Amino acid sequence: MSVPKLWTETIDAHRAAVRDAAMDAMAALVAKHGLVAVTMSQIAEQAGIGRATLYKYFPDAQAVLTAWHERQIATHLDQLAAAVDPAAPAIARLEAALNTYARLQHHSARHHGGELAAHLHGSGHVHHAQQELRSFVRDLIAEAVRDGDLRDDVAADELANYCLHALAAAGTVPQDAVQRLVTVTLAGMGARPR
Repeated sequence: MSVPKLWTETIDAHRAAVRDAAMDAMAALVAKHGLVAVTMSQIAEQAGIGRATLYKYFPDAQAVLTAWHERQIATHLDQLAAAVDPAAPAIARLEAALNTYARLQHHSARHHGGELAAHLHGSGHVHHAQQELRSFVRDLIAEAVRDGDLRDDVAADELANYCLHALAAAGTVPQDAVQRLVTVTLAGMGARPR
């Protein structure tokens, strides 16, 4: 006898809700108390779930933090993809993606701080997301080069690295400077102002 589909979907939705609540609680606690001070008891209390339930989903606070960060990365990659209009010319898609990336860098630096970023970006799950991001930007650059909108004397891989490193600085500049940073980055690749 199999479990009815409705029951399975309800259980899956419940599991996702518990995981999301724990991750949201972790983010709130880290923002309030810092990274070192967060315990499983605090996460459970903040999320409104029992500690025993929390331990069914996560072995420790680090696992909650890692899951939260993976969710953040996936959301950011989705935002980058959504910012790009597939019907637009490659240079416009690249500019939209870089603007979105720079805004995300600025927002993350303001809301998640240096301690958290340093701790999380040293972990292994970030490498895959960085590769995915670099490939996304590289492919847009390669298309813009083929269209004649960017310089062709530097490999697209190198230009993608240049963009991502340059725009990481968006976390250190005032909000009104983020767009200028994108403009300067595009100009460095030979893009004409639009």
